[in-house]
Amino acid sequence: MEKLIKIQAELKAPKSQRNSFGGYSYRSCEDILEAVKPLLQKHDVALIIRDTMESIYDRVYVKSTAMLFERTGGLIAEAYAYARESENKKGMDDAQITGSASSYARKYALNGLFCIDDTKDADATNDHGKGKKRAPKPSEAAMEKAQKQRDAKMASDDII
Repeated sequence: MEKLIKIQAELKAPKSQRNSFGGYSYRSCEDILEAVKPLLQKHDVALIIRDTMESIYDRVYVKSTAMLFERTGGLIAEAYAYARESENKKGMDDAQITGSASSYARKYALNGLFCIDDTKDADATNDHGKGKKRAPKPSEAAMEKAQKQRDAKMASDDII
């Protein structure tokens, strides 16, 4: 567990991607993996991400599990996240829809395992009514659509 604590403290995965349509910055699954690889090597651990498909109330979900292992094979910790496949996605074939859901679920499984927080401190963004009005946030559906489009190329299983 000590190694996981060190990786969580050392990991820096900035939001280096930009969604110009929604006007926000984000980090992708690939960004997290790129940032964590040197720390995995430094602390002599392996990360395995596995996807499974689950049918829940007639909807198909991708369950991604991120697992951190010691060199000896002992499991240190794991986290998982779900993402629902769209019934249809204009301009995407079935494999791209599944890949998009996989990438989304993987990103949030990694967020959970490595304690990556996607929110900002409320005090840092609150001007207590003194500043200009903020532009409305993009809808969750628009953000999910953009994320799925970005992540459609993700393979269904990575071993690092």
